[in-house]
Amino acid sequence: MSPAPAVGQALSVLKLLARHAGPLPAASIARELNLPRSTTYRLLTVMVAQGFVVHLPEEQRYGLGVAAFELGSAYARQEPMQRLARPLLTRLADRTGHSAHLVVLHGRDVLYVIEERVAGRPSLVTDVGVRLPATLTASGLAILAALPPAQVRALFPSAEAFVQRHGRGPTSLSSLRRLLVDVRAVGHAEEAHSVTAGLASVASAARDHNGHPVAGIAVTYPVDEMDGRDHAELVTAVHHCADELTRRLGGTPTG
Repeated sequence: MSPAPAVGQALSVLKLLARHAGPLPAASIARELNLPRSTTYRLLTVMVAQGFVVHLPEEQRYGLGVAAFELGSAYARQEPMQRLARPLLTRLADRTGHSAHLVVLHGRDVLYVIEERVAGRPSLVTDVGVRLPATLTASGLAILAALPPAQVRALFPSAEAFVQRHGRGPTSLSSLRRLLVDVRAVGHAEEAHSVTAGLASVASAARDHNGHPVAGIAVTYPVDEMDGRDHAELVTAVHHCADELTRRLGGTPTG
């Protein structure tokens, strides 16, 4: 086995194990990856020795090892998404003249990870580390609209899961679904006055290589300063920023 194919096959094993909830038998790994059993066992032997895979002898199954966990932890420490996204957010704020931010979904909330403020713009209640209900923010709605319906239903199982602000925001799963249908139809999310009276936001989701929405990118602006043409240009700028982050994360932009 030459080194290059072996590396690709080993990575395929890691990705397969990561997709499953529990360890797998070697036969299942070979079948799902369409590999000869002899090749699969050789790969697993090396990966066990390196700590990326662990063998569970009583179960005759293989799972992710400590070295795989260390890689995931290193990924979190290095904050690659923030590093990839920050220059894009800076350019977005410069291009639009409005403050821009990036959020990630954290339960039913969005967590603000990057804030690019523009001098002279209105002050915002958001900042790095702030959490807000996802259903009230444009960035949160953009992410929720890109999630599978079953995941949205699991996040909002009852009316008690919904939070309103200034008397705004969906109060049931059916009303949230209607909002998300509109977001998918136009390709971006919007909110006005839900977070702060007088301010509105436009947002789009960035996706990873699996098509999963990993972040929401938004621009916030005063409602009374925006006409139709400016609004269209703002939407385009946010789309372009989210698409570029998607490319940087190995995903395919939705267009």
